[in-house]
Amino acid sequence: MTAAAARFAAQWAAVAPHEPVGLAVSGGPDSLAMLLLFHEVAPRNFQVATVDHGLRAESADEAAMVAAICAERGIAHRTLALSLEKGSAVQERARAARYATLAQWARDQGLAAIVTAHHADDQAETMVMRLNRGVGLRGLAAMRPVAQVPGAPGLTLLRPLLSWRRAELQAVVNLTGLAAADDPSNRDPGYERVRMRDALTSTDAFAIMGFARSARHLAEADAALDWVVGQLWESVTTAGEGFTWNPPPGLPDAIALRLLERVLARLGGGTPRGAELVRWLETLRQGGVATLGGVKGDARSGAWRFTLAPPHCA
Repeated sequence: MTAAAARFAAQWAAVAPHEPVGLAVSGGPDSLAMLLLFHEVAPRNFQVATVDHGLRAESADEAAMVAAICAERGIAHRTLALSLEKGSAVQERARAARYATLAQWARDQGLAAIVTAHHADDQAETMVMRLNRGVGLRGLAAMRPVAQVPGAPGLTLLRPLLSWRRAELQAVVNLTGLAAADDPSNRDPGYERVRMRDALTSTDAFAIMGFARSARHLAEADAALDWVVGQLWESVTTAGEGFTWNPPPGLPDAIALRLLERVLARLGGGTPRGAELVRWLETLRQGGVATLGGVKGDARSGAWRFTLAPPHCA
């Protein structure tokens, strides 16, 4: 086993489910390196899918290249073809469509999780983009090693390469003599991520692994807040078809907001934007009454009572 494979084996063992998983492999150097590492570490416990978004003429050939690499190694492979239209927000639309089709493939194949090749450089780029938007703790925690596939509740998303640099994954591919696919959109400054990547790599002032470690610490803090909210939830009582809660004095806003999120989720109120949730909390702290996401919060009696708001009459 190569040194890179031995390193990966230890990291994969920390998150690996017992059932087979599905690798999302585009043919680029990052995902191709992941495929090669998996083949050395877990040769019979995964399948591979390549999503062809249909946005570039070369994408079909790149999917065929991944299929050929898999065939040479006896790995089950599937090309998932999409027909996306070019235009505004194409990367966001492509991401949503990619995860949706990968999730369907995984369920059809009885796979326990989708595995992607996101790495430390991706983590740093994501974190800085979110810093620019002024997001809170949950957003700054960026990508987690274990998460849920976006838009596919109940399906696990695994990212075992978050401690690897982009150059390290390229080196794994180079050792095999394979030529990875080259997507020109990864160099297009019209995309925010490309601009961020150029900024982070154009100077030695930024420590990519420092960003990655910070994201991990923030994720741990985020999980700690969720744990505290879980303990507080035991003090929330069921009252008819709603809930009643007496918030303790001095409760930090960060914790109160998360408990309100849980109230909304339990009553079917969805996930409102942060500013709306903050205004709701302010009204309740002032002993008022307000509705958010179809859930009525009433603090006029001291305790906070939450019920479904009556539907509006036409």
